[in-house]
Amino acid sequence: MALPLSQLPQEIFREVRDRKWLMFAMFVLVSFAVLGAGFLFPYKYQSEVVIFVDDRNIIGPLMEGRAVTTKINDRTSAAKELLLTRNVIEKIAEDPSVFPNASMDTQGVEQRISRIRGGLFVRPRGDSYFSIGFSAHSQVEAFRVAQRLGQLFIAESNDRKRSESRSAYDFIDKQVKSYEVQLAEVENQLKQFLSENTDGTESEANARLAQLRNQLELAKLDKEELEARAGSLRQQLSGVSQTITRQGKTEDVYRERIQALEERLDSLRLQYHDTYPDIVILREQIAELRKQRELSGETNQVETSEAQVEETVNPLYQELSAALSKARADVATADTRISSLERLIQQQNQRMERIQENKAQYSELTRDLAVNREIYDDLLKRREKARVSMHLDIEGQGLNYRINETAQYPTQPTGPKFSNFAAAGIFLGVLMPFGLVAGLLQIDPRIRARKQLEEELGLPVLAEIPEVRTPYEKRRNRRITIVVGVFAVLVISAYLAIVVAAQLGVI
Repeated sequence: MALPLSQLPQEIFREVRDRKWLMFAMFVLVSFAVLGAGFLFPYKYQSEVVIFVDDRNIIGPLMEGRAVTTKINDRTSAAKELLLTRNVIEKIAEDPSVFPNASMDTQGVEQRISRIRGGLFVRPRGDSYFSIGFSAHSQVEAFRVAQRLGQLFIAESNDRKRSESRSAYDFIDKQVKSYEVQLAEVENQLKQFLSENTDGTESEANARLAQLRNQLELAKLDKEELEARAGSLRQQLSGVSQTITRQGKTEDVYRERIQALEERLDSLRLQYHDTYPDIVILREQIAELRKQRELSGETNQVETSEAQVEETVNPLYQELSAALSKARADVATADTRISSLERLIQQQNQRMERIQENKAQYSELTRDLAVNREIYDDLLKRREKARVSMHLDIEGQGLNYRINETAQYPTQPTGPKFSNFAAAGIFLGVLMPFGLVAGLLQIDPRIRARKQLEEELGLPVLAEIPEVRTPYEKRRNRRITIVVGVFAVLVISAYLAIVVAAQLGVI
């Protein structure tokens, strides 16, 4: 039956007073148990190195756009990932300067690696600082490991920066050489293509085709004019007689005709070759007249003084005939020219078809050449940037890590200290008896107060008999209180002496 809260302090005090030795024993047991826990508690010591991230040095603005400095976005996580790698931790675990007397066998190294991974921590400290620390039960171990972690982080970061920039340069250089080979191959293919296909470009073929078509049209117009001229000459020639009647000596007639034809022949030779049809015809006519004149001289006919009547070739007919022959020759020449132009146009059309067939291949080759050259030029610029970046990392420029604060030897443990355990022992030793009695009173089924009957059972209480002690009981209770008080003072003095001795390092 629960005890009312108003009666709880009174009942607690009464129970403690009645059981002084039990409460005293509980106080001693709890306080010294907590103090013993303070002795046995595994205290940890921390030591850390503060790293400064130098990414705003003067080389950055100077090389902006010409070099790429190595950057780490999340420096804290990147530093922790770097330090947790087995390569780094194994160097510390096998370092005799950090663990001078430790065993270097496989099991011992693995234990130290596990301990280092469990105690390592990396914490941010603003925008440009972060700390690398180590927590261990040994002060010396925490100090040495933290100091070595900072040194290895700086060394590994620099090595990784150099390796990263070197790898980037080697990769880009390999790509540049690869594109050099590709570019040379495409250029050779284009050169071979142009040497095998000498038809020229589409614009040149179109220009030549248009020129030939214009010449063909002009040749057809010339042929029409020549045909019209030849028709006119034929019409004129049909109305002219081939011969005319003439009086005079025969020899003089032959001489005049031959002289006229020779003058005509000389005039044609100034314009044409000897193979020209009109020239050939005139030469045959001259030869025939000379033959007739020779035959006429051999007959020795007697010429009379009277004028002899003779029929001779009409000069107008002869002239028209020669002009007609010339017009016919010009028409034949025009026909030959037209045929040649049509053949050339056909050849040019075939050339255009070949150009169209080769146009796709030529476009592909030129496109590949342009793309490869563009990429090659861009890679050349990137390779030079990578070269400068690599030299920056080799010289230690760009993003740098610098130890701002070295590791300090830890003098105080982290977490609860021994003094906290000592204070908590006294405090819990005093409170524990009262707390235990309060808990027992709440579950005690006995009736201890008047309100329990009235409130819980609803029974009226007419009178309440108070507790009465005899003089003997009072004297005995007083003696017990004095003895318990003396023992409490002795116990507290011993407790404080132990605490002071522990603080001074005596125990």
